[in-house]
Amino acid sequence: MAGVITASEPSWIAPFSGLSARDFRKLMTVLRREGADRVRPGRPWSLSLEDRVLLVAAYWRTNLTLRQLAPLFGVSKSAADRIIDHVGPLLALKPRRRFRKDTVLIVDGTLVPTRDHTIAEPSKNYRYSTNHQVVIDAHSRRVVIVGRPLPGNRNDCKAWEESGAKAAVGNATTIADGSYLRPPLRVRRQRKRPQ
Repeated sequence: MAGVITASEPSWIAPFSGLSARDFRKLMTVLRREGADRVRPGRPWSLSLEDRVLLVAAYWRTNLTLRQLAPLFGVSKSAADRIIDHVGPLLALKPRRRFRKDTVLIVDGTLVPTRDHTIAEPSKNYRYSTNHQVVIDAHSRRVVIVGRPLPGNRNDCKAWEESGAKAAVGNATTIADGSYLRPPLRVRRQRKRPQ
């Protein structure tokens, strides 16, 4: 179908996924290795695996509704919804089992506003939020762990332990800001520059 967004045109990949064409190809290799393109019973997908992944990335990256996004990919709203339900979990972050000995990780908490009051609490941003502990690899700057969401009024030090992020890190060298004052974290403090 002419005039639709497709991963076969590399110029669409970066704006809608945030990945370079090379990183997108790497992602596709990993997904295929994990069996994402396995034939499933029932009606075949109208989009290729690459286009389905691009659709999900565009949905997560933009604020477009399914009603707006579906025509851009040449599918119906219900087909776009089925694609997101099927491909979304395949793209979910899988926890690392082990880290190399020389790996350095960086942890920080972030408050995510939400309307779900079953877990959210008013936080320092005066909104109902959840506290998410995010751990990245200092070398690659990629997210390697996201802790279980906790109420937004939980301080980072407590959320680090309760979210499961600390257990997932294990013995890897981890650095953090001053809100994580308990060991074994190494706290990196900003030095004031002379004026």
